[in-house]
Amino acid sequence: MARNTFWKGYLKLSLVTAVVTLTPATTESNKVRLHVLNRKTNNRVESRYLDSVTHRPVAEKDQVKGYPKDDGDYVLLDDDEIDAVGLESTRSIEIDTFVPRGSIDWIWYDKPHFLSPADKVGAEAFCVIREAMEASGVVGIARLVLYRRERAVLLEPKGKGIVLWTLRYGDEVREPADTIDTKAKVDRKLLALMTGMVEKRTETWSPKLVQDPVQKRMKALIGKKQKTSKPAKRSKSPAPVKTEGNVINIMDALKKSLAKEVGKRSSK
Repeated sequence: MARNTFWKGYLKLSLVTAVVTLTPATTESNKVRLHVLNRKTNNRVESRYLDSVTHRPVAEKDQVKGYPKDDGDYVLLDDDEIDAVGLESTRSIEIDTFVPRGSIDWIWYDKPHFLSPADKVGAEAFCVIREAMEASGVVGIARLVLYRRERAVLLEPKGKGIVLWTLRYGDEVREPADTIDTKAKVDRKLLALMTGMVEKRTETWSPKLVQDPVQKRMKALIGKKQKTSKPAKRSKSPAPVKTEGNVINIMDALKKSLAKEVGKRSSK
């Protein structure tokens, strides 16, 4: 199935230009979406903005955005004023900087998109830019207006195309919490048990490893409800883990887990 293009523009590197399209690399279209209904009429319930004091509906023409002040009042901002702050989209991705591949920590990565040539004419220029980055072991840094905001983006060669990542802003990334004692002494027996468990649980990556079980059960529930009006029975809660006071005995838990792993492997 062809992906829907939600952005079309130009990829530029100096004088080399290619017409390109951009599509999100992820989707939430397969998620189960539920509507809020009136139980008595089975009609959908509408959401409206109400005045927090009078509790009366506020017409769209009377709605305005505001920034809270310390005195409890607000600085009012019209949509035109907010739009004027943003930069005008030039519909171009102009790479002006390159950094070594892998030099940007994963925490800065936001949303992935597939960048592809829009036509055969621009395909050669697109491939030259991609192959040059691949050969040099670098990724490109550019700026682009997406989702109503100007964003720094990273362009990474991937297969026959380029993955464009929007990057988080500097004030969106927190410093790591410095609360864990990284110099704590590790028990050798505990480390050996943990290493054994890691090795036994290591397998080849597959998208099946990260399937959403809640969505699967939700679809099964909906299918069941379509066939019968009887409510689904709730599953029993799992038995609680035995603990010694408030602390779980990690060594005992690891030994039991390893015994189960060995039992599973031998039964196959």
